[in-house]
Amino acid sequence: MRNKITVTLTVAALAWLGSSHSTLADGEIVAAFTKNQVDPHFEGVRAGVEQMAKKMHATVRQYVPTKPNNITEGMSQLEDVGVTKPAVILFMPIDPKAQLPTIKRLIEGGTPIVNYNDKAGDAPYLSFVGEDDYKLAYDIAKTLFEHLGGKGNVVILEGVKGSNTGDERKRGFDAALKEYPNIKLLASQPANFQRLLGLQVMENFIQQFSDIDGVLSAADASALGAAEALKSAGRTKTAVVSINGVPEAVEAVKEGSLLAIAEFNGFKIGCVATEIGLRAIRGEKTPKRLLIPGAIITKANFAEWLVPYDKRTCPTAESYAAGQ
Repeated sequence: MRNKITVTLTVAALAWLGSSHSTLADGEIVAAFTKNQVDPHFEGVRAGVEQMAKKMHATVRQYVPTKPNNITEGMSQLEDVGVTKPAVILFMPIDPKAQLPTIKRLIEGGTPIVNYNDKAGDAPYLSFVGEDDYKLAYDIAKTLFEHLGGKGNVVILEGVKGSNTGDERKRGFDAALKEYPNIKLLASQPANFQRLLGLQVMENFIQQFSDIDGVLSAADASALGAAEALKSAGRTKTAVVSINGVPEAVEAVKEGSLLAIAEFNGFKIGCVATEIGLRAIRGEKTPKRLLIPGAIITKANFAEWLVPYDKRTCPTAESYAAGQ
């Protein structure tokens, strides 16, 4: 147990040195789960959780596997919160099917849980806070296809097969493809939301296909890897689009190595999920489901997404509730 807690505290310190220690003397404990330390999207989630918790005078314990998306560590960390019993858990699944029975036992045992970022199966959660992955993928695919003039050859870098986020984004890409008969899908392969795998998959695509006009990536991390592979191969005219909106990827939009990004804003999700969780356990009325809308980030509007997380201000649940 001691080694596991040490890892958790170390990750929390690395994730948000500026504010994690400042809430240690405060009230309720919020246990916040994210899936890895390598995807910058989750850095934004953790930052949002920390900022809102500090604002609401609560303490955060971050639970992050040391190995990306490692289900064994993820299950072990769920066991830990079952023992330490935080006031509320913010949970996103690594493997929804494997983790759902434990989640249900925790809820039945009296631990309230907010499901955030991506869906974690059917359980009596306080709320779900996230975005519409299908719509984001559909919209960014249409952005790419319109840029290509409605014709051309494209490839897809999928997310994690079997995950709600990955599957919904692939479904959105496929729906858009059906509306553009002159867009040809050359290949589709998982890159698991990871930069190195995105680079490797793109290198394989470059070797297989001499003419790739566009790349649909399910996440910024894999899109950045794809852009790196394209640059190394001298094929910089290939347009790359993605989903998330982390600062490094937005910088790539500014510089032109990415065409556009559909905003899946981890910072906002972390803020709002924390607010809803704390308000709910304090006896306030909260929404059972809240979807945060996402913009299309381009060269015309990128500036606000380049603001560092520690300089951003958390939105409130109320600011989105009217649109539900």
